Amino acid sequence: MEFWSLILISVAISTLIRPLFNLLFISKKPTELESHPQIPPGPPAFPIIGNLFWLRRSLSELESVLRPLHAKLGPAVTLRIGSRTAIFVADRSLAHQALVQNGAVFSNRPPALAVSKIITSNQHNISSAFYGPTWRTLRRNLTSEILHPSRVKSYGLARKWVLDILKDRLRSKPDGEPVKVMGHLQFAMFCLLVLMCFGDKLDEEQIKKVEHVERQLLVNSSRFNVLSFWPLFSKIFFRKRWAQFFQYRKEQADVLVPMIRARKVVVEERLAKAGNDGGSQEKDQEHVVSYVDTLLGLQLPEEKRNLTEDEIVNLCNEFLNAGTDTTSTALQWILANLVKYPEIQDKLFLEIKGVMGDKDVEEEVKEEDLQRMPYLKAVVLEGLRRHPPGHFVLPHAVTEDAVLGKYLVPKKGTINFMVAEMGWDPKVWEDPMAFKPERFLINNNNNNGGEAFDITGSREIKMMPFGAGRRICPGYALALLHLEYFVANLIWNFEWKARDGDEVDLSEKPEFTMVMKYPLQAYISPRMRI
Repeated sequence: MEFWSLILISVAISTLIRPLFNLLFISKKPTELESHPQIPPGPPAFPIIGNLFWLRRSLSELESVLRPLHAKLGPAVTLRIGSRTAIFVADRSLAHQALVQNGAVFSNRPPALAVSKIITSNQHNISSAFYGPTWRTLRRNLTSEILHPSRVKSYGLARKWVLDILKDRLRSKPDGEPVKVMGHLQFAMFCLLVLMCFGDKLDEEQIKKVEHVERQLLVNSSRFNVLSFWPLFSKIFFRKRWAQFFQYRKEQADVLVPMIRARKVVVEERLAKAGNDGGSQEKDQEHVVSYVDTLLGLQLPEEKRNLTEDEIVNLCNEFLNAGTDTTSTALQWILANLVKYPEIQDKLFLEIKGVMGDKDVEEEVKEEDLQRMPYLKAVVLEGLRRHPPGHFVLPHAVTEDAVLGKYLVPKKGTINFMVAEMGWDPKVWEDPMAFKPERFLINNNNNNGGEAFDITGSREIKMMPFGAGRRICPGYALALLHLEYFVANLIWNFEWKARDGDEVDLSEKPEFTMVMKYPLQAYISPRMRI
């Protein structure tokens, strides 16, 4: 009832202002409109108010609306979502023109709506910050301190620790029962990201507490979208939902803030010890430089201050969520295809065995081994092309009216890019809905004349699971490493089979990421040394 009350009020207001709205448009001469680029076409919507039904949906849920519109109206479509003009681009050439060729123009973010403003500390995180000094500082800190190749290599022991946890969980299944894969993958990825974020190997109970408070907000994000529409009204009509949102935020802070403060003590103690030792520190293989460590002393250049505790909490949220669900979702999709197509799984295992030789199957496939496995890389890339975890990038914005192709992108609008549509373009990919890793092999004549595939899209966008241009996901190289590492070790250690008489269903369902509608259940058995 509360939602319909808000709709009735909105319709009444829109009815009153419609005459004024029409006058504004009639005042423009047709010849004047034709001489300038126009925003892309789209379905009608209430003036000013926009379409409230779309405001309730997540981006992934809008995909079913956008596909027929693109087929009818062309490569770019406009929706009125709330009070904003939202443009959706499905054409890879337009995406390359915007994100790569004109990156400086299209790299901004729109002003955050009410709920996002709270979750991002007024846009003080990497994904939502305006294009400028604050964004550069936060992104540079992440890429140089945590995602630098030397730092990533130092997390090798952490990856091995998490791999052992995952293998133990998979082995603990009752005999003769299939494994529900996704829960184990999510927990393993969360263990790894929590260690990288906070620097400690937490026990299972602690990790589950962190996972619980993070997932509460994630799984309810679509319910909270409507709160951003006219917050003054929504705080009256959606009082209980606002209260629930703030309760989830409090529970999140109650878990994360003590961990951040504990890490601050550890950093101060290490600095004090280094000072007492004349600057020399004993090497401690258990010590991991964590993301929180790098945030504690970070200064924001425009505001000339350190980060607040609330901002550090939200940056940790961003770090954990960006690296957990996306990677575990991609892993499940890849494993599902390896179960569905056992001939691909067999080919991958033979490649791994060719590199590992006579080593016991219990021995880890290490990072340096991965570099000699081209078919593994092809399997991972095909998984990301066919099943990108996110079917959209985060919305982009422009600081002034801009032209993209023959279209106008207005200053106060947003522009987004349909990732899945580009990866499934039949003009680029033969039989695009099939799972064919061979299309990414270096010697394949269809792959850039023998050059390694450019996942960044800097030369040409053929797929963009991590986005493209200046706002490309800063952790894309780490994500590829994690996918290759865990796929290789899971196939090296276990044989994966479908349940008897059960066809693996690759239907999709939108959540925080695009997940399997029917989560993978598989029979796994230990590989025997031959």
